[in-house]
Amino acid sequence: MSVVFNADEIFEMAEQLERNGAKFYRAAAEKFSSVRQLLLELAAMEDEHEQTFAAMRMELSGAEQQPTVFDPDGQAQMYLRSMSDGHVFDVKADPAEQLGNLQTPEGVLKKAIDLEKDSIVFYVGLKQFVPPKAGKGRVQAIIEEEMSHIVTLNRQLADLK
Repeated sequence: MSVVFNADEIFEMAEQLERNGAKFYRAAAEKFSSVRQLLLELAAMEDEHEQTFAAMRMELSGAEQQPTVFDPDGQAQMYLRSMSDGHVFDVKADPAEQLGNLQTPEGVLKKAIDLEKDSIVFYVGLKQFVPPKAGKGRVQAIIEEEMSHIVTLNRQLADLK
């Protein structure tokens, strides 16, 4: 059975992903004081991303909520279904629960890098479903910011060594 997502559902998944990221960073900041400020700054950025996706979702017209991608083999839909079902990563999972396994600032930074990579993978897939006037450029800007998070996290990781 083919599952078709509309832009509203995709933006809703993106909002949840950003909420998860902010929650992870705040919980990690409580546990690792040596990188607390960086983690709180990243949490605030994830909050901004969530607000961006919420605004994009509110701006959708009825027509933009319909599938917009020519996808005769259903590859893009299967990709998003895999993501939403948790086979690539689970947008409904609570990443803060994974902090119990992390014992060092280095470990939390490495986990944060992995979460940022997962976000980028999701947003690259999401971008093809977003019409230009519905905010495709804003999705690209968020992808670039998530990439900058990885750079920042890698720098901090190098500084800890």
